[in-house]
Amino acid sequence: MVQADATKAKLGKGSARDATLKLKSPAEFFAENKNIAGFDNPGKSLYTTVRELVENALDSSESIAELPVIEVTIEEISRSAFNALIGLVDRERVDAALYDDFESDKAKEKRLAKEARDQLKQAKALAAGKKVKEAIASKIGKGRGDTSFFKVTCKDNGKGMPHDDIPNMLGRVLSGTKYGLKQTRGKFGLGAKMALIWSKMSTGLPIDIWSATKNQNFISFCRLDINIHKNIPNIHIHEKRSNTEGWRGAELQVTIEGNWTTYRSKIISYMRQMAIITPYAQFLFRYIGPTPDKNMTIRFARRTLVMPPIPEETKYHPSAVDLLLVKRLIADTTKQDLFHFLQHEFISINKSYADRLIGEMGPEFSPKMPVKSLSDEQIVRIHQLFRQAKFDDPTGDCLSPAGEYNLRLGIMKELRPDMVATYEGSAQVFEGHPFIVESGVSLGGKDVKPGINIFRFANRIPLLFEQGGDVVTRTAMKRINWGNYKINQAQDKIGVFVSIVSTKIPFKGTGKEYIGDDISEIAAAVKSALQNCCIQLKSKIVRQQQARERLQRKRNLSKYIPDVSRAIYEVLELMVSGHKSKRQRYGVEYQEMLDKVAGREVTEATIKQKLTQHVQQVDSEMALEFATQSGMADAVRDTIYLRTLDSKRTFAPDLHNSVCVLRLFSGL
Repeated sequence: MVQADATKAKLGKGSARDATLKLKSPAEFFAENKNIAGFDNPGKSLYTTVRELVENALDSSESIAELPVIEVTIEEISRSAFNALIGLVDRERVDAALYDDFESDKAKEKRLAKEARDQLKQAKALAAGKKVKEAIASKIGKGRGDTSFFKVTCKDNGKGMPHDDIPNMLGRVLSGTKYGLKQTRGKFGLGAKMALIWSKMSTGLPIDIWSATKNQNFISFCRLDINIHKNIPNIHIHEKRSNTEGWRGAELQVTIEGNWTTYRSKIISYMRQMAIITPYAQFLFRYIGPTPDKNMTIRFARRTLVMPPIPEETKYHPSAVDLLLVKRLIADTTKQDLFHFLQHEFISINKSYADRLIGEMGPEFSPKMPVKSLSDEQIVRIHQLFRQAKFDDPTGDCLSPAGEYNLRLGIMKELRPDMVATYEGSAQVFEGHPFIVESGVSLGGKDVKPGINIFRFANRIPLLFEQGGDVVTRTAMKRINWGNYKINQAQDKIGVFVSIVSTKIPFKGTGKEYIGDDISEIAAAVKSALQNCCIQLKSKIVRQQQARERLQRKRNLSKYIPDVSRAIYEVLELMVSGHKSKRQRYGVEYQEMLDKVAGREVTEATIKQKLTQHVQQVDSEMALEFATQSGMADAVRDTIYLRTLDSKRTFAPDLHNSVCVLRLFSGL
């Protein structure tokens, strides 16, 4: 007690005040650790904002089985326009040396001298016929005060948001419905809320929301920002407006600090890869620059009407739960006794198995004991048994992969490759979580660089960063021997597509941008899927090589047909010109032919025609024999895709195949 009092006296008033604990709201935590959610810098923040809005829009449309139509607009706002927007008057610089982009006369003279020397070196190198690198841009550029601002708008045709729920759905962090065990696109459950936090931090401007649900005769308009410290919405406007056109969906508009120049390629690549994995969606992307010549419009058209099924929420697998989760399930369960709790809250536990588990727990457990009365020690015993016991693996019925058919169409639509192969593996399990790996490998195509081009997807969203440590990259670069499949890793334009869907994606790092290579089940599934694609491509490449060889052989033989025809005909003429008694020794068959030569029924042109027909016949016979022996006689068929013309018909459930989807009419 004396020691404690002495310590308190030694701390003093100031130290005691500093030692006071402070509770932080979730919004304040993410504001202080914005890099966790992908808001590392202005450029990455612009990219992440677009991504969050697009994925929210896709989720909204897919939740009501509506083919997504999404419009994304990025409008660059100059600093003067931004100042006018917030009511701030521009001021001329008075003390130029106060700014971080100030350059003294001495520094400017030194920089100009260096640039002159660099230009002279480049001129000499060009005169000598050597290649030179492009000149490095001057370091004098935008300072911290010259940041660009952007108005980002995303509009969809989804289910919309209920009028009264809009403030809490967008103005309160960690409020939502994506907390069951389910395959979801989101990585943190933040959605557009983190974009709103970034807007609050970088521009101070609120977010504008327009929303309308099905058969709603008004459009909800809400302008709000977020109270970071209290994690509550700060509503500026919340009103109902006329909906004369019967529109349904949501439109969000947020003004943020960003950098289009450095992240332009990433944003466009993201939209392109999203169009690959969701070929049933229609995207319209617009960039409006400070001048009309900078404007850009890209349309990613829909290629198919077939959508993947909506992911289903599932129960937890016993081997995938931790102690805290077991306690939470006990607190939330509606079941009264332990027997029904085990059977109802977990998959892979049926009645007989629940009895066996309870019997294994010990004499203090019984099937009828109230589950709410379990002590902490008893809950630990249950958790330990879950870790030690053997359970059936969960099925992949709750998962919603893109589908081999959609993946193939997406690759063909966006890359237009010369050759493509796709494969969808069966459901597998890691740590009690089911997962499915889909893959595609393409050769050739537009805007594809020579070498291996990797496209990674997790729960149907593209992963563009931290590629080096990803399981897909390491598998494609180190574990696949491309030469075995007659693919040149250095020269061929190879597209590698891998999509992994699961109720839990094992991301690595705080940014959740890559899947680690340390889970053997996933690594093996990725390798197997890519190998299956390569085997398909190898058979196609072999057929192409055989076709080229046949064509070359045919060209070589055809090249000599005129000379051979002429030589044969000259020999026949010599035989005809000889004495008739000498001709008899050639036999009756040859005698008839010589008579035809003598009667001009067989000429040099006739021989040439017969030789040409023989070369073509032999070539076809050899091709058919090769296809039959290789088991590829059926592979000469071309793949076709059929689309219905009458959109008003109702259909039965689709029958999916790797190369087609059969859509059956229901009713008349």
